[in-house]
Amino acid sequence: MNKHGHLAEFLQARRSQLRPEDVGLQTYGERRRVPGLRREELAMLAGISAPYYSRLEQGQSRNASPEVLDAVASALRLDESERAHLHTLAQAPRRGRRGGRTPAERVTPATSALLAAVEGTPALAIGRCTDVLAWNRPGHALFAGHLDPDAPDDPGRRPHMARLVFLDAHTRDLYVDWPAKARAVVGNLRLTAGRHPDDPQLAALIGELTMRSREFATMWADHRVLSCDVADYEMRHPLVGTLTVTQQTLQSPQGSGPSLVVATADPGSPSAAALALLAHATAPREAARPHHGSATRTT
Repeated sequence: MNKHGHLAEFLQARRSQLRPEDVGLQTYGERRRVPGLRREELAMLAGISAPYYSRLEQGQSRNASPEVLDAVASALRLDESERAHLHTLAQAPRRGRRGGRTPAERVTPATSALLAAVEGTPALAIGRCTDVLAWNRPGHALFAGHLDPDAPDDPGRRPHMARLVFLDAHTRDLYVDWPAKARAVVGNLRLTAGRHPDDPQLAALIGELTMRSREFATMWADHRVLSCDVADYEMRHPLVGTLTVTQQTLQSPQGSGPSLVVATADPGSPSAAALALLAHATAPREAARPHHGSATRTT
């Protein structure tokens, strides 16, 4: 962690990714010692003083107005998700200021009922650290059929989607365009880290993935953020073959608690047929009922 915090890291990374020609600045062939824009160039584009921007990037100014943040976001060419992330980071408390312990996440009865209601559709309940808190049968079969279906019930064995995407060979092979899925996972983790900068479980997960996956470390250092509300993925499933699903992430209205990830396919498409086949193949089988005939109950 940079001593100036997440905000400083984000600003420095994104400034280094912008070239002068990207924003219409002339360099006249001069040699530049730093990649990307200089601080004074970014400050000029944002319409603020260079000393003030330097203090902001160094973590020495934590009271930037929304207008200043919007100006910096425009100068950095941030999209809406990145702009919102910048505002979140600017409002985050300083590291070292200990807040309350982050409460453990649980699947509420309402979420359990919702998973049961969409039993024919793959669905997962996901925590903020991408841990699978619960899944229905099609959800388990589509995303992690090689794992124990009861694993989410045991916190010690609970699957984490980020770990699966980067460290599990089965999950890596599941996605035809694995880099796109990986970038989505990292981008969403960036958003979560901005909202929960002092979450020890989240910090431990990011540290583990950084140490165990060079690809994760590279993507994490890029400081790209991505809101994974809706995304289409082509998957190579070992049971039903290749299919394209739309993964939708549904958040609670309060923005807290587990999210629900649901996978659907276009009605009438081969992918919809594949999902239906998967649901049928994983449905519980009724045990053969004994034939009682005319037997009577005796006392």
